[in-house]
Amino acid sequence: MKLAEGLHRIGNDLVACHLVVTPDGLTLVDAGLAGHWKPLLRELGSIGADPEDISAILLTHGDSDHVGFAERLRREHGVPAYIHAADAGRATGGPKPETGWGKASPFAVVQFLGYAATHGGLKTEWLTEVTSFEAPITLDVPGRPQVIGLPGHSPGSVAFHFASVGALFVGDALTTRDVLTGRRGLAPAPFTDEPAQAVTSLHALAELPTGWLVPGHGPALPDITPVSLEDEITRTAHNH
Repeated sequence: MKLAEGLHRIGNDLVACHLVVTPDGLTLVDAGLAGHWKPLLRELGSIGADPEDISAILLTHGDSDHVGFAERLRREHGVPAYIHAADAGRATGGPKPETGWGKASPFAVVQFLGYAATHGGLKTEWLTEVTSFEAPITLDVPGRPQVIGLPGHSPGSVAFHFASVGALFVGDALTTRDVLTGRRGLAPAPFTDEPAQAVTSLHALAELPTGWLVPGHGPALPDITPVSLEDEITRTAHNH
């Protein structure tokens, strides 16, 4: 689905990944679930592109519902996958801490798990090769995104700011729909390793000219300003 010029969503408000289209080429942010492969092909087809036209996969972190079809795209089409060094082990199937579920709504949980189960979420194909980076850095891929480190949800959680399309991709550092409760609004995602650190990290986003705020879960928000984002971050900090 085209959200704006140069910005496309694959998936839905439960789990999504995103395609950035620039004059220099295509960059994929996150890789959703394995079952998002066909929707990816459809989205590429809508702009007259093929998987080989994607220059890079950028992962906001290494959890299974963001790694999805990344290994298939890397293995079959030679697209490199980039991830913060602190999450490289996570994206290749290494251990992650048990965080517990916290508050949950049975309906929301069934909806999320049902969607994941029918879209390949029960059998993750972990990456076998990654290109790691440290933050902050500007990546030399189409769109030249600025990387902002946001440790907390995971050690290597990051955001990608694409000034060329006016979009800030925040992964699970911020979501607009809690997959366990169904609650709408900006907040760190559930299953966060270090909740207090995750909230503190958000202040690194407040000075960015965001435009679109694009999470991995929940609807993308247009016209987010630094002031409104700072207000939301402050509110989130008070609520945690």
